[in-house]
Amino acid sequence: MRDQEECPATDACSPPSFSPHLPPCPVAIVAGEASGDLLGSLLIGALKQARLPADFYGIAGPKMQAAGARSLFPMDALSVRGYVEALSGLRRILGIRAALKKHLLARPPRLFVGVDAPDFNLALEAGLKRAGIATVHFVSPSVWAWRPKRIRKVRQAVSHVLLIFPFEEALFQQAGIPATYVGHPLAHALPQPSRLQARERLGLAAGGEYVALLPGSRPGELKALATLFVETARHLHKTHPDARFLIPLVNRETRLLFEQALYRADAHDLPLRILFGHAHDALQAADAALVASGTATLEALLLDCPHVITYKVPWLTWQIMKRQALLPWIGLPNILAQRDLVPELIQAQATPENLAEALDKLLRDEGARQAQIDEFRIQRTRLKRDTPRLIAQALRPFLT
Repeated sequence: MRDQEECPATDACSPPSFSPHLPPCPVAIVAGEASGDLLGSLLIGALKQARLPADFYGIAGPKMQAAGARSLFPMDALSVRGYVEALSGLRRILGIRAALKKHLLARPPRLFVGVDAPDFNLALEAGLKRAGIATVHFVSPSVWAWRPKRIRKVRQAVSHVLLIFPFEEALFQQAGIPATYVGHPLAHALPQPSRLQARERLGLAAGGEYVALLPGSRPGELKALATLFVETARHLHKTHPDARFLIPLVNRETRLLFEQALYRADAHDLPLRILFGHAHDALQAADAALVASGTATLEALLLDCPHVITYKVPWLTWQIMKRQALLPWIGLPNILAQRDLVPELIQAQATPENLAEALDKLLRDEGARQAQIDEFRIQRTRLKRDTPRLIAQALRPFLT
């Protein structure tokens, strides 16, 4: 890196007004998957909007890179799911973390920001913090849902946490960890949902019946779930022959994996449309969706899309996870509502027949869809804050 990436020992990194002649503060940032890449890009945008000049580098996906971050290692290398699945790539992941840590200790950034990916970032943050580097974790690990002992690791690893759910504040206050609730960036960034406008953007019939299928953003998720989603669509098509399926996928690798599942199932006759990206448009346009558990369930909530949640992991991974779970739900809409709002069919319950039946009930019952949407709007109000301003306000002390 260039010498001018070092911040001078003055407050020039955060002047009253931005000047392109001032050296930007070096800020290391790491995201591990598509959802973190989106959140990281929003954080970068928040600092730019606040006129805090920073030079971002680390591990970044395409959205963060488009926002100006440089990626020293491929983000896809960190995109693994579950305990058992991570073992095959463990040596590579540990090697990347060790190399990145060595790089950052040799040329310390003013600030390190770990975006989600707690299994990768917390250990890295702990080592950097011991070396005197300020560390911020963006998106709290789900200590309120499972593995509650991780909050001890958080305390050791971070200088500050940016929280995206309102119920997390009290937990971190009790633990004595500096934290700021900034609202959910997507709740701030996403526009007011409009099904008609989304259909127009995608060139869909205004009065058609559409079902979105979101089997995940990571290759491992597609390998585990693509066939399940294809077979579910096949079953649902029998009872809803006029329905059309929208499948947004994040890159060529996930598209190829989904197309391979179509080929194996001999399901090329299904009326479907595969999209590169456009997940938000697909969710807004759909009457209902089948969504793999994760950030996409929150996106469905924010975009007023009634949905069914599913997930499957290997047996051993599930045995470990369920023994550490603190809540009866895995889907964020249900966790936020603290009740059974969105159907969850996971593991043995996640069969094509069961999922198609749940979607069929949702499509036929307008009241059930509206009940989900009504609660979604309540939760969207709770999550929506002036997130860019709050992020910049929380990070400004580290950059001055």
